[in-house]
Amino acid sequence: MGVDPAGMNGLLRWAARGCCAAALLAMSGCAVGPDFVRPKPPPVGAYDRGPAPNTTIPADGQAQHFLREAAFPSDWWRLFNSAALDTVIEQAIADNLSLRASQASLRRSQESLRAGYGVFFPQLDAGFDATRQKFSPARFGSSTPSSIFSLYTLSATVNYPLDLFGGERRALEGLSAQVDAQRDAVLASYLALTSNIVNTVIARAAYGAEIKALEEVIGLEKNQVRISQAQAQAGLIPYVNVLSLQSQVAATEATLPPLRQKLSQSDHLLSTLAGRAPAEWAPPDVDLADLTLPGDLPVSLPSELVRRRPDILAAEAQLHEASASIGVATAALFPSVTLNGTYGQNNAPISDLLKKTGNFWSLGADLSTPLFHGGTLWFQRKAAIEGYRQSQNDYRQTVLDALAQVADALRALEHDAESLQAQLQALNASQRALQLVQANFKAGVAGYVQVLIANDQYARAKIGYLESRAQRFQDTVALFVALGGGWWNAPAIADNSH
Repeated sequence: MGVDPAGMNGLLRWAARGCCAAALLAMSGCAVGPDFVRPKPPPVGAYDRGPAPNTTIPADGQAQHFLREAAFPSDWWRLFNSAALDTVIEQAIADNLSLRASQASLRRSQESLRAGYGVFFPQLDAGFDATRQKFSPARFGSSTPSSIFSLYTLSATVNYPLDLFGGERRALEGLSAQVDAQRDAVLASYLALTSNIVNTVIARAAYGAEIKALEEVIGLEKNQVRISQAQAQAGLIPYVNVLSLQSQVAATEATLPPLRQKLSQSDHLLSTLAGRAPAEWAPPDVDLADLTLPGDLPVSLPSELVRRRPDILAAEAQLHEASASIGVATAALFPSVTLNGTYGQNNAPISDLLKKTGNFWSLGADLSTPLFHGGTLWFQRKAAIEGYRQSQNDYRQTVLDALAQVADALRALEHDAESLQAQLQALNASQRALQLVQANFKAGVAGYVQVLIANDQYARAKIGYLESRAQRFQDTVALFVALGGGWWNAPAIADNSH
């Protein structure tokens, strides 16, 4: 009693030889569909017409320089020299839920790719069946009585599909491209997270500075009200002047609540970016004066930009996936071959299951070729080709958008310096004018209308100056982001887990 060793060994030898031959045939066979070729960089050497800017004018005591060969720091936010800002970013990188979700999506695509490699191995399955049957000899023209018995079957099957036309290889190529796209999506999430934090911290600091400036102006205006009240009581000016100044104070105070609301919204946004509820976490205070404006800014060439920006790399990976889809759809038009083998034992009493008399096996190959599917396979291939053309145009548009964003950021920094310098001059002039009007008003030789005008001009100049400073900081952030964020000089970001 026992399994037929000759039959089993013969089947295994045949299966091994067949699988080796099939693997060699599959690897040497052609893979239909286009082979992906990486798009060439754009044929431009600059981001804008005219000479490339090398530096900005000095504004508020500092110029910014654009360096073509400078190293791009991966932790570019440290150039702002704010320990509090660094702390918020470190916490957000560790705890931000959107970044964690992107990393989980990457790991999922990596596991799907590993699963896809299984198609290149023989598929071996084992089975055990137990059935209760009634056999009727009358089906075969016999008059013997029917019998009832139990049948037990133990079997193993081997299947190996031959990838003769490369459909499976193209499908695996598409899965690999999906991994690349997800990795680039993680990099994009990382870049968006860090830039959002820096921009929010800058905006929050600007709101705080504007609130302090308005409170200073309100203090000056209230002092002018007290002086005007004393002058009205002495009969030097009409009381309507006092009312006009009080109205000015109220109008200035009305601008504070919207700024305080924006300040609160900034706190709440920073909390969520750091992976915390607003009620359980408060961001550290950062003053606008505590931030250092980076003076030397690295600027890469357009040919380097298309190999570094995460959104361009993601669009390239999607183009690669679309190219592989053409191969999958094309391979579906050709025949498919599958090698298969089965070996097993069956018998009526389970105690005799392994006897030689119950041995069975089969070897074979299945050939299937599409003949008529109502045009489905043909039009699926045409749809894949159009999908590739769509991805091509999406890629080109992404590149154009990236080039425009860098050009915008470079010109913005030039104009920011000019605007800030003009705002600083306006602030200094309005401050001197206000001091003169205050002195004349206190001496009784200036009217309240002059005071109102001087107050309004100083308040506007102060707010304009602070907004210009903040804008210069934020456009500096925009340049770092537009150039890709320097992730290529950082430790592994995309593969950070859990």
